[in-house]
Amino acid sequence: MVKNKPDQSFMKLWNLSFGFFGVQIAYALQSANISRIFATLGADPHSLSYFWILPPLMGILVQPLVGAASDRTWNRLGRRLPYLLLGAAIAVVVMCLLPNAGSFGLTVGGAMIFGFIALMFLDTSINMAMQPFKMLVGDQVNERQKGLAYSIQSFLCNAGSLVGYLAPITLTAIGVSNLAPSGQVPDAVTYSFYIGAAVLILCVIYSFATIREMPPKEYAEYHGITKEESEEKSSMFQLLRHAPKTFWTVGLVQFFCWSAFLYMWTYTTGAIADTVWGTTNTETEAYQTAGNWVGVLFAVQAVGSVLWAVVIPRFKSHRMIYALSLILGAVGFISTLFITDKYVLFISFILIGCAWAAMLALPFTILTNSLSGKNMGTYLGLFNGTICVPQICAASLGGVVLPVIGGRQVDMLVLAGVLLLIGAFCVSFVKETYGDSTAAVTEE
Repeated sequence: MVKNKPDQSFMKLWNLSFGFFGVQIAYALQSANISRIFATLGADPHSLSYFWILPPLMGILVQPLVGAASDRTWNRLGRRLPYLLLGAAIAVVVMCLLPNAGSFGLTVGGAMIFGFIALMFLDTSINMAMQPFKMLVGDQVNERQKGLAYSIQSFLCNAGSLVGYLAPITLTAIGVSNLAPSGQVPDAVTYSFYIGAAVLILCVIYSFATIREMPPKEYAEYHGITKEESEEKSSMFQLLRHAPKTFWTVGLVQFFCWSAFLYMWTYTTGAIADTVWGTTNTETEAYQTAGNWVGVLFAVQAVGSVLWAVVIPRFKSHRMIYALSLILGAVGFISTLFITDKYVLFISFILIGCAWAAMLALPFTILTNSLSGKNMGTYLGLFNGTICVPQICAASLGGVVLPVIGGRQVDMLVLAGVLLLIGAFCVSFVKETYGDSTAAVTEE
């Protein structure tokens, strides 16, 4: 008989996800500054999206392997935590190297190749460090508290985003230079990456000190895994073939959502530099000021996401709040076409934050509820493909689509809004089921 997982205190749920704070600082620094870094190194705006292809490509290869390996791992460090340690260690090294791509005396082409490879490792390592926290909630939290646990994770994720997004403009405000010689990244950005790396180290230490993972026998008891089942070997293709329907329907929603946000990360700097500051010249102070302001806008998005993450658990219907959140985000993206005041853009990005909050919490709540514990890590690793594939597709098409829809980078943000509207419609195909139940439970 399957043992029921006990309710956990708020502090234990908090500790399960606290390391997400440090990981998300790194992710926010990457999201807000990568296009700025490559544009500063000399990349053409029409080519910016291509720099985002390799990172998710690596993610789709690495994440299922990490998930499958962690399902079969147990040592004195734990089950999921060893992969957190490895991912964080790589991320820290790369965070110290990436913003210096233009400072090693390389040619423009050489600097961009170096930056491209560094970005690949950074995105892969961040995802490797991020994935254990999603798995830990699935492993250790019962269905009743899972929504709360992922909401806490969403809150910490957005709190980390605030720090990452605001770091460059904060350092500029206290006197760190926001200008640099041609082809080099300003110190305000470079030092932000250094600070993010230091915080990530501290968060990893905290995670190892506070999280106790279930030993294999205890894990099997809480997830109804027999000895015979634990010894069974299933290939990833077999698991995909027998994946619950929610894996595919939520994955469809994810496709449009993550394509939209890939375009946000890629084109927001160029878009607001054009619409608000009236420049597309990356060597001007106005462009670098716009780059700092993107960090502020993304921080506003994070605040909106934090506030909306409090609202999400109050809705009984996951589908209703999921679709509503994506529609609000779509309105935010499309409104950027008409706004030329940098402060009015706060409204747009608060709305975008609503979509982001839903994307962080609801897909994993719905999916993990439909899974048994046996292959939880593998399925979550495979599910990362619904994050990586859309980014690969969007990045591959960005340079082609941009001139077709008008050539202004703000047009890509409008396209992002349209993609979220399609995602909201696709939520209607999602039906929730529960993996530990003998009968499927479907939301009305």
